[in-house]
Amino acid sequence: MFSVIVLMLTVLNSCSVEKYIPEDKLLYAGSEIAFTEKIDTIKDIDAVRAELESVLKPVKNKEFLGMRPGLFFYYKAQKENPGFINKFLNKKLGEEPVYSTRIDQAQTEALLLNRLENRGFFFSEVTSRVEEDSIQKEASVDYTIRLAQPYLLEHYKIDSDSSLVYNDIEAGLSKTVIKKGMRYDLFKLKRERERIDRDLKQKGYYNFSPGLLIFEADTNQYSNKRFDAFLRLKIDVPKRSIVPYKITKVNIYPNYVIGNDSIPQDTTRYAEKNFIQDIEYFKPNRLDPFILLEEGQYFNPSLSSATSRRLSNIGAYKFVNIRYDEIDSLSTDSLGILEANIFLSPLNKRAVRAELQAVTKSNNFAGPNLALTYVNRNLFKGGEILNLTGKFGYEFQLSKGSQSGFNSLEFGIGADLIYPRLLFPISISKDFFKYAIPKTKISIGADYLTRTNLFSLMSFYGSFGYYWNANKYITHEFNPIAVNYVKLANTTQAFDDILIANPFLRTSFDQQFIAGLTYTFTYNGMVDVSKTHQFFSSLNVDIAGNTLDLVSSKTDDGSPKKFAGLEFAQYAKADVDLRYHYNFGKEQKIATRLFAGLGMPYGNSEFMPYTRQYFSGGPYSVRAFKTRSLGPGTYVPEESEDNLSYFDQTGNVRLEANVEYRFPIYSFFKGGLFVDAGNVWNTNDSLEGGKFSSDFINELGLGVGAGLRIDIQSFVIRFDLAAAVKRPTDGKKFNFDYQNPVLNFAIGYPF
Repeated sequence: MFSVIVLMLTVLNSCSVEKYIPEDKLLYAGSEIAFTEKIDTIKDIDAVRAELESVLKPVKNKEFLGMRPGLFFYYKAQKENPGFINKFLNKKLGEEPVYSTRIDQAQTEALLLNRLENRGFFFSEVTSRVEEDSIQKEASVDYTIRLAQPYLLEHYKIDSDSSLVYNDIEAGLSKTVIKKGMRYDLFKLKRERERIDRDLKQKGYYNFSPGLLIFEADTNQYSNKRFDAFLRLKIDVPKRSIVPYKITKVNIYPNYVIGNDSIPQDTTRYAEKNFIQDIEYFKPNRLDPFILLEEGQYFNPSLSSATSRRLSNIGAYKFVNIRYDEIDSLSTDSLGILEANIFLSPLNKRAVRAELQAVTKSNNFAGPNLALTYVNRNLFKGGEILNLTGKFGYEFQLSKGSQSGFNSLEFGIGADLIYPRLLFPISISKDFFKYAIPKTKISIGADYLTRTNLFSLMSFYGSFGYYWNANKYITHEFNPIAVNYVKLANTTQAFDDILIANPFLRTSFDQQFIAGLTYTFTYNGMVDVSKTHQFFSSLNVDIAGNTLDLVSSKTDDGSPKKFAGLEFAQYAKADVDLRYHYNFGKEQKIATRLFAGLGMPYGNSEFMPYTRQYFSGGPYSVRAFKTRSLGPGTYVPEESEDNLSYFDQTGNVRLEANVEYRFPIYSFFKGGLFVDAGNVWNTNDSLEGGKFSSDFINELGLGVGAGLRIDIQSFVIRFDLAAAVKRPTDGKKFNFDYQNPVLNFAIGYPF
């Protein structure tokens, strides 16, 4: 341990940059802001402080654990013979030194006063002092602020005259952000101008802009730092800026190529719109439901944005551009006229993609996978997307010993047909779904897996369903028909012995036919990347076998019912995934996750089908345990030479909780410290110790660890090293098993 500490100190000392700093220079070590008065009672003081800190210049060199690696690599590259490595590191990570000579106290003081006045603290005072440290060769600046009493709003008034625009501004005052008693705040005044601009745009004011409005503050009537705010139009505002506009014509170009709009093309009149295309690329009756713009409407940017979003969501277009042209010849003093042109640039209709992957799995299998995909993005000239996929995979066992001869082959074919509309017996208005039109997806496929010395497995699947975005955050996916058939064949004696010894596993594989419905609800607040508090939730429901149970007759011997000669599964399953991220500091966050799931077999099934059971452990679960190595409950699988016990470690109840602290290290290198807990259980006594009970808290597997993540523009390669703190069989005792850590490699963050 002592040698490790000495090594760390040696590394830290070797990265020191003091010896490289010129004798007549001092490194800039940053600035601090201090207030002479108590500021706890001042509203929004944290936002004020953050704004003040944003103007502190210059920006000091980056630090990590007291070191300045970017600066170190820069200095090393300035040597007479720096070498290739130092040049490379300087190019990738180096940064020029920021010296104290770049400090401009007077300019920074002026900027601080300006920001304080923008927030209503007029007549405040700012002083500064430079602190020099000749030993560390650093200099910093301390700024001291005396805050003046802020000015507070007494009345907010809007000018008025005969112009229609003033009446429309008055009509939207209930949504104002300006309230009596608020502190003078230039930011809020700008927000009010932008709010009025948005409100007027919704009412057809195509040429209006926030810059046409001006605020005036009057303090003459008060002696106690109060003021009145007056809003009016600037002098000599163009007439065209303060009249609403109507749309007189809607032109759609379904197969637009730059420059083609000037070439004469055929025009089809449909639903009071002009569809202009030389050869029919997209059927007008299929495209019209996505377009919310109509002749005779007032200009409305919300409808334009919604139309653009709906058209982009089809999946057949690369660019969607909506352009409005003013028709001066038809305009009047009180009304403007627009012509709407919608240009749609399609993606390549057909595409072929091949992917070669190197795959490693938790059961020590590894090997190459090849996937081929053919795509047709406009199959029936209505935006239909056809995906045809084929895959081939070969895997072999990496482990030594008796397992080394195992390998597997996998073949698969599949087809997805996606209609960008709702295939439903009843016609539904295009205005019913405000945000996006639902898509209908039909899927079929088959997979074949053969594993030497074990078994062969054939599976066929098919589904029919819908998915759509209700708004920016909420997504629904509903499959009223979901069918899966699995056939276990060519089993070896070794695998048959496992099934005979384990009735739970054997029954799980016997249920070959699964037919039912699935539903998924997702709320994704993570799309708001700038928010301090982010939430995510997902609810999944899977119900199978009820319809088949109604049409199947009872058996005389009490054995499971069959449909078309196949034993079918009957169960209900639901799980919820809740996540919360707390963002603080720069690129720092606390990420948490809670998962709970329950599946209940009934009727025709004694156990859940194997493919529908839960498992725990692995890079996206409890990382201190390998995939499928946790549970169920306190169950301990028997040791075997073939290491096939992972087949058993599943259950129909799953609970997991995770907490992770994420932080930046340097450049695109990120770090994480985490704690994971979880397990799976059964609701019956099929396996010893595997039943869910009131003592489930003491049966959770618990692990801690640290991770290194390479985050390049949201593409994340993740390495997490974790060790168990408590195993399910430990009861209430904790035993930090740091000598047997588990290394997880994965793509993307776990939650």
